[in-house]
Amino acid sequence: MTPANRATIWSTSQSTSRSTNLPIIFAISRIENMMYQVTFDPALQKGLIAANVSILKEADLDDVLFIFRRVMQSGLAVGSYIKVIKDQSTFGQIAFGEHECAIVTPCSITIDGVLLKSGIPVRPVFGGIVQIKNGVPVRFTDILTYESTTIDPIDVLMSQDLTSVTDVIATGSGKILANMRIAPMHARERVEGVLDTLKSANFDSILWVSEPNTDVLGVPIERDHIGIVAIGGTNPMAAVQEQGIPIHTHAFSELVDVGEMETVT
Repeated sequence: MTPANRATIWSTSQSTSRSTNLPIIFAISRIENMMYQVTFDPALQKGLIAANVSILKEADLDDVLFIFRRVMQSGLAVGSYIKVIKDQSTFGQIAFGEHECAIVTPCSITIDGVLLKSGIPVRPVFGGIVQIKNGVPVRFTDILTYESTTIDPIDVLMSQDLTSVTDVIATGSGKILANMRIAPMHARERVEGVLDTLKSANFDSILWVSEPNTDVLGVPIERDHIGIVAIGGTNPMAAVQEQGIPIHTHAFSELVDVGEMETVT
C-alpha cells in the first residue's frame, strides 16, 4: 500500500468517526434557543410562550387537572394558563401512548424570553429547591446549574422526591421548585417594569428580585448583577407526583400560542 493510499484510508476513517460523535448539548443551550423563539407580548397577551408538556393516563385526567388548578390558584406555578390535548397520537415532537393524553402549561423560560425581547441581557443560572416557611421563601436547599448538565435540573430534582408543594398549599411551609436568572444591576428598574407587565398578563411567578451584589436566598451571585428567582413551571407536576399519580413531563419542550390556552381563575 502506498503512503498516498494510507493517507486516503486514514482520512476516510477519521471523517466517519467524527460524523458519529455528535456534540453534547447542555441544558443552557436548549434554554437559550427557546428564549430567542419566545414572542409573547404581555401587554397584548399574544404570542408564543415556552411550554412544558406533561403526559398522563386519560383515566387520571380529572384528578390531575384538579391538582394543576389548585397549584395555579395558590400562585405556585408559572402563569395561569393550561391546554389539554386528547385524541391525538403526537403533539409537536412528543408521542403519546395508548390511552394517554397531555396537559400543556407555561414554562418560566417565557419570562426570560420576554425580558430578553425587552432589551435586558438576562441569563438563566440554575434550577433548585426553595424552602418556604409561613409563606416566605427562606433559602435554596438544592441547586443544579444549567451549564453543568445536559438534563433539565428541575427534572432531576423532581425525580428525587424533594418537593412538598402540597404542604406549601395547605400550611404555607414546605419545599417548591424554583429557578434563578441574573441580569445587570443597572437594569433593575427595567426588569421590575417588565415583571409588572407580566404579572398583569397572569404570569405572576416571581419569588424574589435581589439587591445588587447580595446573596439570593443563600446563594451568591456575580458582582454587579441582580438575581431574579421565579417559581418553577413544573410545581403542578410535582404536586401530582406527591399524590402518587404517574406523570411524565417534557420540560421546556414546545412553543405554544398563548391564544390556544385556557386561563385558570
